[in-house]
Amino acid sequence: MAEKRAAGLFDLRSVLALLFAVYGFVLTVLGIAFTTQEDLDKAAGTNVNLWMGIGMLGVALLFALWVRVRPLTVPEPESDQDA
Repeated sequence: MAEKRAAGLFDLRSVLALLFAVYGFVLTVLGIAFTTQEDLDKAAGTNVNLWMGIGMLGVALLFALWVRVRPLTVPEPESDQDA
């Protein structure tokens, strides 16, 4: 069981989920708390930071679910007796 956990540490999906979650959280906070009317006018009335932050949090959730549903497996090494 220790080998499966060690292999899971290097799963790229986990790293991407973490990165998307951090950046998504930052953008969501910026979209909620720090968006000015000038920013909204530049983007035709759309709060781009908020929507992209929510989208990135959704992608992070999908990556995290993918890691949980289909965990990384390491094939068993062939023994010398089979050869």
